[in-house]
Amino acid sequence: MSAPPKFAGLKLSTQPPQGSQHTLELYLDYVCPFSAKLFNTFYTLDTLLAEYGPKLQVIFRPHIQPWHPSSTLTHEAALAVLRLAPEKFWEFSSALFKHQTEYFDVSVVNETRNKTYERLARLARSVGVDEQKTLALLKIPESSEKDNLNSGNQVTDDLKWVIKTDRVIGVHASPTVFFNGVEERSISSSFTVEQWKEWLAHNVT
Repeated sequence: MSAPPKFAGLKLSTQPPQGSQHTLELYLDYVCPFSAKLFNTFYTLDTLLAEYGPKLQVIFRPHIQPWHPSSTLTHEAALAVLRLAPEKFWEFSSALFKHQTEYFDVSVVNETRNKTYERLARLARSVGVDEQKTLALLKIPESSEKDNLNSGNQVTDDLKWVIKTDRVIGVHASPTVFFNGVEERSISSSFTVEQWKEWLAHNVT
């Protein structure tokens, strides 16, 4: 499965493709500690991944786990960044994982939805994305016409698309990794850099 042009920022850019490519898809949740563990290790492989760039495309698949309500909010923020500055998506994802405990259940339980969005917009600013433009895509109006009380925000349609990509292939927990369209259960969140090197060397030819 690939991604439409408007979501091209989900792909980790390394080098231009040369002929056929393998596809590695990482289904990750920003408030999942195991997703953070996998991402934080994988994201350090930039030099190695550049070597595989012509043979491998890597796609970040935002995977919302609704038993953590703030999962939706963090993914909405990532989608806002994806729309405003696609080239910053992976850097912002890295920032989200580094600050993920700030969006855990206990950290947001007494905070309004828009206040959480404000914090997320400030985090977007930390990676060079316009804070006010990010917030404008996220904020929910505090008042509206009677028949327009459940309209969501400016990234709701994008959110529906990423949820559909999960549901259509039945991804449940995170992290889940797909390689060339098939779930790759040999990859664990506890993979070390050396294990990633071995896996890539063996599978990306």
